[in-house]
Amino acid sequence: MSAVSETTRRFQGLPAALSTYGPGLLVTAAVAMAAQFLSDHYGAPAMLMALLLGIAFHFLSEEGRCVAGIELSAKKILRIGVALLGMRISVDLLIGLGSGTILLLVAAIAATILFGLAAAKVLGRGWRLALLTSGAVAICGASAAMAIAAVLPKNEFSERNLIFTVLSVTVLSTLAMIGYPILAQSLGLDARGTGIFFGGTIHDVAQVVGAGFSVSPEAGETATLVKLIRVTMLAPVVLIFSIVLRNVPQEGVEAGKRPPLLPGFVVAFLILAAMNSGGMVPSFVAELGMEASRWALLAGIVAVGMKTSLRRVLDVGGDAVALVVAETIFLGVFILVGMHYLGHL
Repeated sequence: MSAVSETTRRFQGLPAALSTYGPGLLVTAAVAMAAQFLSDHYGAPAMLMALLLGIAFHFLSEEGRCVAGIELSAKKILRIGVALLGMRISVDLLIGLGSGTILLLVAAIAATILFGLAAAKVLGRGWRLALLTSGAVAICGASAAMAIAAVLPKNEFSERNLIFTVLSVTVLSTLAMIGYPILAQSLGLDARGTGIFFGGTIHDVAQVVGAGFSVSPEAGETATLVKLIRVTMLAPVVLIFSIVLRNVPQEGVEAGKRPPLLPGFVVAFLILAAMNSGGMVPSFVAELGMEASRWALLAGIVAVGMKTSLRRVLDVGGDAVALVVAETIFLGVFILVGMHYLGHL
């Protein structure tokens, strides 16, 4: 087939694709914009608004013209948003922070995930929920939850667990944004120590920035830098999970068919991070990429909310709430102890 005929064939299929996916994509985009409006004007976290509004429109994902587009947003668009996070990452971030703090952050992530697995076993919860919640707490909140969910073997509770994790880490991040500045002051942390504590413990980037700059510009800049180092760990952790779990069967997947060793969105994340580190991404392109990432993640979490009923989320149980709270407390204590030994506390 010639290049011209192939191009013609693709254009001819465009109206059908728009008819199939367009309504769902438009509705998720509209709800995402509404969530951002509420965040801008009332100070509520955009991710939390996107999630709650998505759940309110759950009926749209059950039947009708929006189903296909919502499914596309919940999977492909969401993964594009995670991949574009790579534009935030550069080697300069690692160099500027110091080896001691970086080692503390890596150790905290590993320890929190191991703690989550142990705590889930004690509470009688499954390892899927443990990896999802502990990874979200340890790395970067909702974004990490969505990336990890993409490589975890699927079962009947996968979507419920994801929506619970996103909701819980977003609420805990908001509470931390309010409470941690008070805690930092009571502990006598200086601006740099405050930034390390906030960046190393608060789950979502937006709340880290809000908490840090509410104390001082130096604390805000340090907190943002430390948080981005945690975001850098997203790709390695997802890769490790993917390698370890690729032989675990998934519901609805053909026997003998395994997921790819390295998911495409992780490859894209690493490539963009490498390009950004090498100075190959102009600053205005990086800014556009980050804006696109933010909107893609918002639309993705709207779609995930639409696909999950509130009743199923509430069925997750109090022990799951206890698990994510325990992981959050463990991470905070671990970082404070590490800061003490590094001389920041």
